[in-house]
Amino acid sequence: MNAAEQVLAGCKPMTRREIAARLAGDIPEGWYVNLGIGAPLQVADYVPEQREVVFQSENGILGMGPAPAPDKINRWLINAGKQYITLRTGGSYMHHADSFGLIRGGHLNLCVLGAFQVAENGDIANWATSNDTAPAVGGARDLAAGTPRLWVLMDHTTKTGESRLVRRCSYPLTAVGVVKRIYTNLGVFDVTDDGFAVCEMVPGLTLDALQRVTDAPLRMAMRQP
Repeated sequence: MNAAEQVLAGCKPMTRREIAARLAGDIPEGWYVNLGIGAPLQVADYVPEQREVVFQSENGILGMGPAPAPDKINRWLINAGKQYITLRTGGSYMHHADSFGLIRGGHLNLCVLGAFQVAENGDIANWATSNDTAPAVGGARDLAAGTPRLWVLMDHTTKTGESRLVRRCSYPLTAVGVVKRIYTNLGVFDVTDDGFAVCEMVPGLTLDALQRVTDAPLRMAMRQP
């Protein structure tokens, strides 16, 4: 049993959907938010209808809602990850170029991306695990550069137990110094000038145990969210 397996045996890690729900609760009223392809798209399912959070999808949707019930699918309405979605009241469609104009123009409040690694200085690697990979960074680089806040949703370790919170990224970078907060299956972390600050840990987990599965140094946040 590796270190990650020992730590996970002593606590109850969050599922991907539980991480998405936890993150959704932190999005302030009135924010315009882009959700990256993959697990971040689940965040839209956990914002109550009465809250005004406007989700943008880079394929040209503003006002994206949660996933539809199986009998309510509109096959013409999909997000950038090719998943069926709904449109909230007041939602709209736009040209792909206009959608990226919103992103590149700094008109969004927040972007949520998945990642392979995040470094203690806020660097993010989320598009390739080797320099031999054909270029396919997609819109992630535009989102990282054009959005003032970037949060990451990901598992804390790889399937083989390696930390995804690292001192320096070993994978090709998506962007430098842009990540502000990270939500993993083990906790919530802020990226500060002094590295990773632990805001929350799942029940049953200690800082010492969490450090054993984290490459970069950890410290407790001064103020909890």
